[in-house]
Amino acid sequence: MDEKVSLNNKTYTQHSIKFLKSALTKENIFIDTTSVIDWLKEQNRKVNVNVKRISFDKLDLWHFDHCSLRHSTGKFFSIDGIKVDTNLSPVTSWTQPIINQPEIGYLGFITKEFNGILYFLMQAKIEPGNVNHVQLSPTLQATKSNYTREHKGKAPAYLEYFQKVHSDDILLDQLQSEQGGRFFKKRNRNIIIKVDGDIEVLDNFIWLTLSQIKELMKLDNLVNMDTRTVVSGIPYGDYAAESINLLTFLDDPLTYRSISKKMLKSYLNESNHYHSFNEVLSFITRLKCNYELNVTKISLSELDQWKITESTIEHVDKKYFKVIAAEVEISNREVTKWHQPMIEPAQQGICAFVCKEIDGILHFIVQAKLECGNFDIIELAPTVQCLTGNYNNERSIHRLPFLNYVLNADKKQVIFDVLQSEEGGRFYKEQNQNMIILAGDEISLNLPDNYIWMTLNQLQTFIQFNNYINIQARSLIAAISFIK
Repeated sequence: MDEKVSLNNKTYTQHSIKFLKSALTKENIFIDTTSVIDWLKEQNRKVNVNVKRISFDKLDLWHFDHCSLRHSTGKFFSIDGIKVDTNLSPVTSWTQPIINQPEIGYLGFITKEFNGILYFLMQAKIEPGNVNHVQLSPTLQATKSNYTREHKGKAPAYLEYFQKVHSDDILLDQLQSEQGGRFFKKRNRNIIIKVDGDIEVLDNFIWLTLSQIKELMKLDNLVNMDTRTVVSGIPYGDYAAESINLLTFLDDPLTYRSISKKMLKSYLNESNHYHSFNEVLSFITRLKCNYELNVTKISLSELDQWKITESTIEHVDKKYFKVIAAEVEISNREVTKWHQPMIEPAQQGICAFVCKEIDGILHFIVQAKLECGNFDIIELAPTVQCLTGNYNNERSIHRLPFLNYVLNADKKQVIFDVLQSEEGGRFYKEQNQNMIILAGDEISLNLPDNYIWMTLNQLQTFIQFNNYINIQARSLIAAISFIK
């Protein structure tokens, strides 16, 4: 069991406090944050990467069967065709390709305390779809097919630490979803463990504080999606308002009202929520009961408005995304050369949270979003999530709530704006604009159907449970920093 401490008659785990201390610590006894960027550039220079498109008939160990594109072992993943029917307008029926990867993989961090501060062991990892090759990933990032060595290659580094971990050394352990528009009910085990003894740090690994990781998320495409999803689940504790005011004031009274401190207050405050936990839960439950989602597997050849060519599966109007075939060579991977299908986006997308203060606490506009690959019909998503399709046109701007507001936000209101890559193991050079916008009185407390106000504390509470907060929302939440 976790050791407990008592604060203001409330009990908080030592783990939450250790996470919070790490999130508030910029200084690193091993490397400063600026030097991490140089270290990543050096990692890039040391590794040979070659990714080229090929035709489907050149894919080694992959083939089309009667309905799917799949690996000859039956492992890894497949590209399936699906037909989707729902009662949520405006589009209630469509077909599309989707990634079917039923395995649950590891996304895991090893952590260790140095001088009383928790450090995270990060990996400089290259995925074939990364726009800039090397990005900071968790210590372990592996599908089940990879860590069971279906590829006949080496086992991933540090795998044994996670397979043999004692329950007392697990700081976080969650199942979390991936992109519901591209994956069919895909989940990963997000896990953080701690070690106390000596541990070898391999050449492409580095110790960073949580504050440094969040700082690097402010830069385009440096911290990968898998890191962001694990970080989003980290708890920082629940505190009474009086304790938070004292904590933030003592830290730096001159910047008490800075946006970073407001974010911290929204994270830690256990009360003063515009909607109670039960009201949010009822909101989600009602929508899950009202909306239907029926997904039927069909042959890829039966997809309506999609065509299969020698080298792509793509929409006839060049919209959404296409399936391509790739030959990959990466010199420092467990297997250095392989073939695989990948998803290539039609264009860059946008994911944005709009937030404002309500009764002195920052609240976020959260959307209940239905996607065909969701495990349980809807998940809570950012205020605006337009990952595919041409969102920047007159019709879409007026149809999608808050899109026009986000696209035309005053620069002074934009508190986070960065390009973030999607999962480079399956998506080819996909990046989306991630934004957080601070609103004022121009945004009403009354929201459209399917939208609700939530604090960061409430969002983090729901992240602890499976299939509530989608990966686009988690990616934005992970990037929120508590210090300038």
